[in-house]
Amino acid sequence: MIGHELAGRYKIIERIGGGGMALVYKAQDILLNRNVAIKVLRQQFVHDEEFIRRFRREAQSAASLSHPNVVSIYDVGQEDEIHYIVMEYIEGNNLNEIIKERAPLQVDEAVRIATQICDALDHAHHNQIIHRDIKPHNILIGRNGRVKVTDFGIARAVTSTTITQTGSVIGSVHYFSPEHAKGVATGEKSDLYSLGIVLYQMLTARLPFLGESPISVALKHLQEEFDEPREVNPLIPQSVENVILKSMRKNPQERYQSAEEMMHDLETCLLPNRRNEQKLDFEEDEDQTRVMPAIKTMQSGDHTYATPEDPEEDDQEEEIAKGDGSKKKWKKPALIVGLVLLFLGILAGVVIYVNNLFVVDDVTVPKVVNMTEEVAISTLEEAGLVVDGEVIRNYKQGFNEGTVYDQSRKEGTIVKEGSVIQLSVAGPKPLSKMPKVVGKKLDEALQLLEVQKVDDNRINTTEEHNDSVPAGEIISQSPDEGEEFDPDITVVKLVISKGKESVTMPDLTNMSRSEAESKIKSLGLEVGSVEEAPSFTVEKGKVIKQWPWNPNSPATPGTEQNLTVSSGYPPEAIKYTFKVPVAPIREGEKSKIRIVYSDALGDNREGESRTISTTEIIPVELLLAPEKNGSVQIYRDGKSIETYSVFYSDAKNGTVPVPEIEPPQLPDVPVTTDPSTETGGEEGHNEGQEQGEDQGDGQTEGQSEENDHSDDSASSNQGNNGNGKGKGKHWKELEDKIEAAGWSR
Repeated sequence: MIGHELAGRYKIIERIGGGGMALVYKAQDILLNRNVAIKVLRQQFVHDEEFIRRFRREAQSAASLSHPNVVSIYDVGQEDEIHYIVMEYIEGNNLNEIIKERAPLQVDEAVRIATQICDALDHAHHNQIIHRDIKPHNILIGRNGRVKVTDFGIARAVTSTTITQTGSVIGSVHYFSPEHAKGVATGEKSDLYSLGIVLYQMLTARLPFLGESPISVALKHLQEEFDEPREVNPLIPQSVENVILKSMRKNPQERYQSAEEMMHDLETCLLPNRRNEQKLDFEEDEDQTRVMPAIKTMQSGDHTYATPEDPEEDDQEEEIAKGDGSKKKWKKPALIVGLVLLFLGILAGVVIYVNNLFVVDDVTVPKVVNMTEEVAISTLEEAGLVVDGEVIRNYKQGFNEGTVYDQSRKEGTIVKEGSVIQLSVAGPKPLSKMPKVVGKKLDEALQLLEVQKVDDNRINTTEEHNDSVPAGEIISQSPDEGEEFDPDITVVKLVISKGKESVTMPDLTNMSRSEAESKIKSLGLEVGSVEEAPSFTVEKGKVIKQWPWNPNSPATPGTEQNLTVSSGYPPEAIKYTFKVPVAPIREGEKSKIRIVYSDALGDNREGESRTISTTEIIPVELLLAPEKNGSVQIYRDGKSIETYSVFYSDAKNGTVPVPEIEPPQLPDVPVTTDPSTETGGEEGHNEGQEQGEDQGDGQTEGQSEENDHSDDSASSNQGNNGNGKGKGKHWKELEDKIEAAGWSR
């Protein structure tokens, strides 16, 4: 059942309990996303139509109850041969577990629990529902302390046959009311009697009636008195003991008349003015055991009747026996009669003597039950009886093999010597055959073992890795399939597969397809599906993604590992070369240029870096996509000087704008003056001479501002005389570069 989705809605999570009639599972209501408890009818009852009808009817009646102290029933249904009831799931323990763990409970706690049970019973009784099975096992205590009564109405669905088969009454007989034990109709007061026993057990840690068998316990409910609670636990207040005494009266008329009355008594019994109240005194119960008159027998024909002895009748017989014989006169015929009688007496004596020679003596049959067969035969033969050669041999629960469990003539019977006695001897216990559970899931195996009446606490399970058996299936079993075993004493051992031992899955991304497949196979896994997908970041032919086993996760050998491999750039991607013009701060001086760009392959990627002293064109390779444009940022001497955007649409249409850049500054040169000014000519001459000396080849490093040198011959000559050579070769080259870049001076 574990993992099964009942009715397509309730997913079974785990088994949480069970009884003689049903198993209880924790499940998840997929539709409402909540935990529920599901009670599933045991398989042996699924063909009992009468039971199923009552089971469903009573469950539906219980579903009509709506009370905070009653476990709510949500649904009743059937799927194939599975009959189930869906009810509220309570997180906590049942009262039986709490009693075992820490009874006797504190008085106030026990009274609080009993009060809430009373409240639930009062609600049920007002709805004409009798519980009939109040016991600690059916009382749930939530983690918040809330008491919940469960299994309303289910007891009514149990037939007498079912009780015998399942043994459910054996577990409940300690809480029977006297009328329940008699087998008569039970009512509200029967539930209150059971509640009194539950309260007794909570406060004393023991049951009021115990016995060797369910019948002996039931008889004690009918005939015997229990030890009063305060005799067992003196800490119990008298007021609380009074509640127990009144609820457990054998006569229903002396109990509380309703659950409401008992609840009111519980709510007030711990008040200061009631704790030490007088002990309740009850009149003698008419149902108690009485001394009955002696029984005598009288015979009429072939029948014997038992009648009570009548003293008056005895007196009458006495009077008759006292008749006055003195009035009778002996006459002559009397003598004749006497002689005849004497003769007859002598004759009778002779007959008796002869008869005694052939008469068989009477013997009393001894008790041989519980004796071994050999001892029983010997005992009967010593008593002068004959043992029938045909011995009845059957398995008898409670008797060892070879022990007599019955005899044809009961102990104490008077029979003739030599009478034949037939013995019934306990035979070997019929064994169950172990079903095949190897290869099955655990829940399937448990169901098969349950049919063989193997209790859960005699099933041991272990887990181990196995390369050939899937996880969750049974590898081996003990006893073996078909082997006979005693389900009451044999421990069934099951070994469950954990599947193949796991391995750590490495990171396969950025491996080539062949490398990744080889790695998967080396780990004992199989290569599953291999898909292709475009990628801007992963090179064509290399792995982009792996699943279901992620990097560094434990993987199960024998399973599949799937891959996604890069098919390269998407077909819509465009490779575009963007030519970036760069220039130094001043022509001829060195500047460090650094390029940073972004495109479909990533943001802020480092481009080329170089040192320049003149204007240059640096190509930048961009990959553009419809959703990813490009950008190029220029840094000169560590400072950002320009950012260019390259749009996908422009690159596709060939309309990317040509970048413009501010030309570098011209080198510093002497400024020429008017030819009529002598001083200016002389300064020009001196400057030209100094520059000429610095260069050594007559070339100047600077440039003068743009002037009309053709009109100023004096200045020009002065420059020439000083070896400055105003416009030399270097000047010409600079002008050519400016022209080539598309700039103007």
